[in-house]
Amino acid sequence: MTPSGDLSLLRDPVAQELLASKVPARLAYTWTDGSPRVVPIWFHWDGTAVVMGTPGRAPKLKALRRRPQAALTIDTEGFPAHVLSLRGEVEVQAVDGPPAEYVAAACRYLGEEQGRAWAAQLEGKPMARLRFVPRWATVLDFETRFPSALSA
Repeated sequence: MTPSGDLSLLRDPVAQELLASKVPARLAYTWTDGSPRVVPIWFHWDGTAVVMGTPGRAPKLKALRRRPQAALTIDTEGFPAHVLSLRGEVEVQAVDGPPAEYVAAACRYLGEEQGRAWAAQLEGKPMARLRFVPRWATVLDFETRFPSALSA
């Protein structure tokens, strides 16, 4: 079994299921005062990074520019839970209007027509493209892979 931390886990069927799902990711980062923060966020997997869009004035941008180290989790609610946990860094890029990956995510979450309509209302507005590059990964499926405390 592939050990936790190995990025080849991103090719695991459970990871692929979650990266293609409509489940929002949960982005964890460190706030400017050192406390932890977690926010749900739409995402797009481009094959090498998790890309997200956010308003250009989102408070999290200041914190992510200062300390780009972050964690990201995508998981299901039902049992057995499927979980993809990632650690890495977020690259922040200011953009005008929604990044293409944000539009793709909106279409996945809302359907093509409604997703494009949602993204269209953001055209010309300041946004940020967040590119989360995984450096560590683990997959739990609670069938064959369990948290270390349960499998020890």
